[in-house]
Amino acid sequence: MRFVLKLVLFLVILAGIAASLVYQQYQAFTQKHIQLAPDQPATFEVKSGATIRQVTQQLIAADILPKTSVIPADYLFLAQARFTEQASKLKAGEYALEPSMTTGDLLTRLASGKTLQYQLGIIEGHTFNELVRAVQTHPYIKQTLSTEDYKHLMPRLGGANGESAEGWFYPDTYNFPRGSTDLEVLKRSYQAMHDYLLKAWEQREPHPLIKTPYQALILASLVEKETGMPDERPMIARVFLTRLEKNMLLQTDPAVIYGMGDTYDGNIRKKDLETDTPWNTYTRTGLPPTPIATPSKAAIDAVMHPAKTNYLYFVATGTGDGRHFFSETYEAHRKAVSQYLANDKKRQQGIATQ
Repeated sequence: MRFVLKLVLFLVILAGIAASLVYQQYQAFTQKHIQLAPDQPATFEVKSGATIRQVTQQLIAADILPKTSVIPADYLFLAQARFTEQASKLKAGEYALEPSMTTGDLLTRLASGKTLQYQLGIIEGHTFNELVRAVQTHPYIKQTLSTEDYKHLMPRLGGANGESAEGWFYPDTYNFPRGSTDLEVLKRSYQAMHDYLLKAWEQREPHPLIKTPYQALILASLVEKETGMPDERPMIARVFLTRLEKNMLLQTDPAVIYGMGDTYDGNIRKKDLETDTPWNTYTRTGLPPTPIATPSKAAIDAVMHPAKTNYLYFVATGTGDGRHFFSETYEAHRKAVSQYLANDKKRQQGIATQ
């Protein structure tokens, strides 16, 4: 009987020593830093639907968890995740890792949902085709849309069936996690443009010839392509509106270029101005049928609140600064054109002698 009691006491002491050693190992593990080799990507991705066991095995396979001498690292990490109640809180996505991270920091990061963000810039003045190319070549956007899908994109964004996608994407820099789909990113930009256009429309100065927000979007795209000068946009918007009132041709070259499509080689010739397309504002009165590019917020605002002027014409100054001469009469416009030609000639000569 005394032998049995001694044996039980010995086993209890042994168990206590083992528990103490396990606790020491656990405590030491929670304070250890993760391992990142110099040539190792400092990121880790939690797959959608992954369990804590699967994530732990990924970390072991990637050699990220610190080495242990007695108890395997995966056992300790699983215990840590459950003890800190983070085992069921891991969120899918790609996370940045730092060498200074402890295993506890790593668990907190993977449960935070603060995933790495990538960017896509949608630039004012760019066409829908240019936007599509930017989306399709982005390394961190998941491609789900086919060429045919892009041709019939608007219903998938919330727009009308058969409506052109041109001009419907708000220019901005969009942040998103790796694996976001092309449709998700485009929906955000479309919704931003839709919301801003309607807000600006509600606060507009009404014009009898601009009857819908879409017509305002079309006109804003023309303004966007004609000037990059913020102070000129309201004046150019007014020129176009005044010409519409007088049933004059808008005669805006960017619209002609848009209608030329892939045949445009960087030069616009007299025959191009005379070749009719739905966007040729030298052969057709009124607005083009669609926007010709992505308008900026400033261009939309200019259309909603145009300048109060009587200008009917404008032409570049020819000095290379992007500015324009504005005229109320054709005679004054002809003089401005002559001045443009003279200034441009001087500028080109100056460039040639540099």
